[in-house]
Amino acid sequence: MRHDPYLTTAVRSEAGSKLSLRALGLDAASGKPQWDSEVFGSDESVAIHKKNSHASPTPIVEGDQLYVHFGHQGAACLDVNGKIIWRNSSLNYPPVHGNGGSPILADEALIFSCDGGRDPFVVALNKANGQVLWKIERRTDASKKFSFSTPLLITVNGQKQIISPGSNAVCAYDPKDGREIWRVRYDGYSVIPRPVYGHGLLFIGTGFDRPTVMAIRPDGRGDVTKTHVAWTVTRGAPKTPSLLLVGEELYMVADNGIASCLDARTGRSHWEERIGGDCSASPFYADGKIYTQNESGTGTVLVAGKTFQKLAENALEERTLASCAVGDGAIFIRTETSLYRIQSAKGGQAESGRAE
Repeated sequence: MRHDPYLTTAVRSEAGSKLSLRALGLDAASGKPQWDSEVFGSDESVAIHKKNSHASPTPIVEGDQLYVHFGHQGAACLDVNGKIIWRNSSLNYPPVHGNGGSPILADEALIFSCDGGRDPFVVALNKANGQVLWKIERRTDASKKFSFSTPLLITVNGQKQIISPGSNAVCAYDPKDGREIWRVRYDGYSVIPRPVYGHGLLFIGTGFDRPTVMAIRPDGRGDVTKTHVAWTVTRGAPKTPSLLLVGEELYMVADNGIASCLDARTGRSHWEERIGGDCSASPFYADGKIYTQNESGTGTVLVAGKTFQKLAENALEERTLASCAVGDGAIFIRTETSLYRIQSAKGGQAESGRAE
């Protein structure tokens, strides 16, 4: 079964006064657009970070439905042919730097965090019709309340938890009703990295200004800051790229282009090396290799393991901030102007395609 790529984008009118927030479906083999649907139109001009767009969150495909999210502008569901099923633009909040965090699916809910300049909250929508199932205020002592992290669904002792990092705290919520299960406090805001989970530990990044990676045992109740933090690391901790867990090793790529590998259970460092360039995209694992992409468009391929070994370096020579997608034996890389499909052809030579 072929998996076609779906994208979101924001297009300004020629006069620049209106913004069209759109979803696109492409043909996986050729990159040719199959459909292009406007989801929301807006006259609003919101200031965004120079690394951001008005369509940063990643879409989700489940069956024949596509879920898209545009932060404070709204969320929607389409079918995979681009027909709108529902829209919800009722969840307004004051954005800072634009939108960023992506939604996730948990049973019958589409869940995302809305951490704006004030009154941050986490919300669940009915994935069938877009109606609000629950909305939970995120209460912390953070003076800078904005964050951009994508939640993570995990199961601990038979109970599902929605893990959502925000400014000054990571919280676990019950996906049925939004009830807070536990929290761990820290000093951090503009939190971007998505959590990862394994070996009975939850691994998170704490954002700006002094990033820290924390390993947390997620089986507590209430405020477990003093009892359930297994280890913390500040050296090499990323502000933007998400962490990567492969087997017993936890990989990190810091914003300044330093990659490192830790023992996931203890936080002990195996290696730390500069791979070059500033990095925003998250690393990923495939076929025994770690793939990274820096902001100038150079990809680096490393051997996964306790010893640092660089296999290759490949330059697209275009500004690249988005994390890669993987499917059907191919890597999809979105640059500032294009979408690339890169894969290994017969005979071991790499081949690529480009859609603009």
